[in-house]
Parts: sequence; structure tokens; C-alpha cells
Amino acid sequence: MAKTVVIWGLGEMGSVFARGFLRLGYTVVPITSSANPDEVAQTTPDPELVLIAVGEITLQSVLKSVPQRWHDRVALLQNELLPADWQQHPFSYPTIISIWFEKKKGMDSKPLISSPAWGPKASLLIGALASLAIPAHEVKTLDEMTYELLRKNVYIIATNIAGLKTGGTVFELWSRHENFARSVVSDVMDIQQVLAGVELPRECLITGILEAFDGDPEHSCMGRSAPARLTRAITQADAAGLDVPTLREIAHGQN
Repeated sequence: MAKTVVIWGLGEMGSVFARGFLRLGYTVVPITSSANPDEVAQTTPDPELVLIAVGEITLQSVLKSVPQRWHDRVALLQNELLPADWQQHPFSYPTIISIWFEKKKGMDSKPLISSPAWGPKASLLIGALASLAIPAHEVKTLDEMTYELLRKNVYIIATNIAGLKTGGTVFELWSRHENFARSVVSDVMDIQQVLAGVELPRECLITGILEAFDGDPEHSCMGRSAPARLTRAITQADAAGLDVPTLREIAHGQN
């Protein structure tokens, strides 16, 4: 009998993993917004993995509704993810992956760099991506994974927000507007440091971000989520009492 994977959310990311698991011979059980997860858990009580692939906006409400019998097999892949997002729930050791490939409707997956994964089912996620020729690798500790999450958070939030003013690609952002880009990155790091509750290795993170820039220099800065990311960052800064002057200047220019 084929092993089973549950995928909660079948948007672009969930669909990529669904295809990968199917190639590995798994049965994929989807949970859509209209499904009752408790009913799915009754019919699928013992999946290998429950991959939660919903958007970051709905993540917390979904995590609150994960059936108890699945608590030891949860995996997460959201942007803007940090340990505090799952540590407030009874998931003592989830599997986490930081996604470094782009997938838009009507296009194939486009890797920037290798996607790091951590946790008990990291090798399963890596195998699913490998079946699609998408590079991924395992990190061994939560500290390593926290760094990787921070690297992705700073990359996507800073480039999206900076792109509201500069437009263009990540190569153009750094080659033509480096001082401005560093100011945006610094503000974003200030916020992420408060959210993560750890001192950030700032220069190491910048080196990591530049590695991602080199992985896809033509990557567009400003995605469709950019205005929402800016609003969310300002709200987080206000809650933490942070100045973030460059972000506020950009927000003022959007009004």
C-alpha cells in the first residue's frame, strides 16, 4: 500500500510538492479551504507528513486547527516564518523548509539557490524536490534553520519593499542603489531581530542575501505582495517601538 502525504493548501507551492510526492510514489491527500481537517484526519490518521502550504496570512488560524493526531508530523514552508510561529503550538519538532525557488502560475519552478530543510522529515521534502530537479539540502540544528529563515525573510521583505521605490531587479537594486538597499535591509533586520528574539549576524546575513542575488540576478524586486509586506513591517515596527526611518519614508511616498 502506498504511503500517504497530506498537503494543506494547493496553491503554487503546495502543487509543486504534490507533484514531487506523486513522483516518489506517495498518495497525496489534499486539504482545501472547504475541507474539514478533522474529517480528513479520520480517514487519513497516519500520514508520513502533513505539509502546511497555506499563505502566511492564514498560517496561525490553520495551525490552531491541526488535528492532534497529526501534531508530530507537521511541516511548514511559509515566507516570513520564525520559530515563534510554531513554538506557540504543540508541535515540538516540526519539519521546516525555507523555499528558494520561484513558482508562478503558468511557469515552471525556477530555483535561486538550494532550499534548506530541518526536522524529522527533511529528507522526504528534499527527495520530493529532487524528483523535480529542484535543489535542496538538510541543516542539522534549529539555530542553523533559524538563520536560514532570517536570511529568506530579510531577502524577500527588503527586496519587495525597496522595489516599491526602485522597481527593477535585485542586481539593479544592489549595483545602482546599494546605500539605499542597505538602509532598507538594516530596518528589516531591526524588525526581524525583535521578532526572532536573537541577535542577528548582520554581515553574515548580507553575504547570504547577496548569494541569493547572484543565484538569480534578474529576479524582480517588487512582487504583488510588496505593499502588504511594507504595511506589515511598519505595524511590527510600531509594536516594537522601532524607528525604521527608511521604511517609513517609503511608506510615506506610497500615500
